[in-house]
Amino acid sequence: MPVFICDLSEPGRPLTHVWEHTVGSDHAPVALRADWQSQLARCRAELGFRHVRFHGLMCDDMGTMIVHNDKFLYSFFNADQIVDFLLSIGMKPFVELSFMPEALASGSTTVFRYRANVTPPRDFGEWATLVGTLVRHWVSRYGVEEVRTWFFEVWNEPNLKDFWTGTQQEYFELYRHTVEAIKAVDAQLRVGGPASAKNEWVEEFLDFCEQQRLPADFVSTHHYPTDALGNEGQDTETQLANSRRSILREQVQGTHRRARGRPVYYTEWNTSSNPRDPRHDEPYAAAFIVKTVLEASDLVEGYSFWTFSDIFEENYFPSVPFHGGFGLLNLHGIAKPAYRAFELLHRLGTDRLRVDGLHDTVDAWVIRKPAAVTVLLANHALPRHAIEAQDIYVRLTGARTPRRITLERIDEHHANAKRVWRDMGEPDYLSADQIERLQAASRLVQEPQPFAYTERVIHLDLVLPSHAVATVTVEFVPESPETGATS
Repeated sequence: MPVFICDLSEPGRPLTHVWEHTVGSDHAPVALRADWQSQLARCRAELGFRHVRFHGLMCDDMGTMIVHNDKFLYSFFNADQIVDFLLSIGMKPFVELSFMPEALASGSTTVFRYRANVTPPRDFGEWATLVGTLVRHWVSRYGVEEVRTWFFEVWNEPNLKDFWTGTQQEYFELYRHTVEAIKAVDAQLRVGGPASAKNEWVEEFLDFCEQQRLPADFVSTHHYPTDALGNEGQDTETQLANSRRSILREQVQGTHRRARGRPVYYTEWNTSSNPRDPRHDEPYAAAFIVKTVLEASDLVEGYSFWTFSDIFEENYFPSVPFHGGFGLLNLHGIAKPAYRAFELLHRLGTDRLRVDGLHDTVDAWVIRKPAAVTVLLANHALPRHAIEAQDIYVRLTGARTPRRITLERIDEHHANAKRVWRDMGEPDYLSADQIERLQAASRLVQEPQPFAYTERVIHLDLVLPSHAVATVTVEFVPESPETGATS
């Protein structure tokens, strides 16, 4: 039986909600859709996300730059529409400067259904002019103080040939021209890179910046537990099975060390890099997310989940309600278990307490608020690794008198709309009644948690299924302001 003990009278240490800094999306044009905007507004309100990042701001389908009569024409109307919406809901852009407008491209290689050009510019100066013109426009429109709160990231995964046909040195030249163009507008605007996949190019990027005396205000990179570790060509389940528990924390630790004191932002991560992984829709993802973000929270400034919505068309636009997409919300805005995991995380306080107790698959955290404390539990293992339901005992010592203790769960039978969809026969298209039923099945349900309280000790017993998350929230009887005693 896993046993976890926490002394509530001990001082804690800060828990920063780094997972709320940024969340990912698809590519810029989908941000003009009403359903995308509705889902993002919900994520802002319920999950606390503050920035959003997406590909393709410079792509031709945004109309940002074209050639007409041998002249460059700029149009930032669509980009402004997106930024206007973000600011209206209290969010900001994490600007990914990609991909190459056809008018500037040195080649014709593209990626994704929307044919994003991934070649270097034929003239780096022309690229710099585009970037400087866009940023200068935004400073004029929104004010320099506002734009200083944004982030500018140069390109996306240039270390992968799918996203950059140039060399590493050509990417560094792209960064040089980009950062110089942006800093020429305002030196306090934040620019970084290398926006790489698999935690790569960090040292080389910083070496280049230091040798060339170029600013790098932050380091950004991506990772997934399916990143090749000598298992190229294998299916997703095999890649995950051959991965290691807590491998993403190991990688974050390495990037943190290599960043040379600069802020680190992971601008993509998920339970896998497969855009059709069924686990994305299942409780497995919730347990993975909780464990991963809490293990990374003290090492990074931002940890951006990819993505908030299944409104996503890199390969094709799907219609099946649960197709293994990256999103926290499905096409209909039905919350997946992953969404509910972020909802539970958002409610946590910011004072993390030490927890004694170890187990092969169960992790426990205790987070304190002024009048309450939350015990967060996750039972997680990678595919084909041993895992089973666990009877868990938690002892909270130094506790004030509890007023109420409640339990919320994410598992096969709780906050799991996909299970109900399977019971419906997995319909490709949903009626309004079916959507309403699935919305109800997706919700967290608060229920009383049995407990014992003796001599300032709270005793808790519960069962945690495989691939599950649970929170036990203890609300305390208020203290008397005169004596500090409970009333």
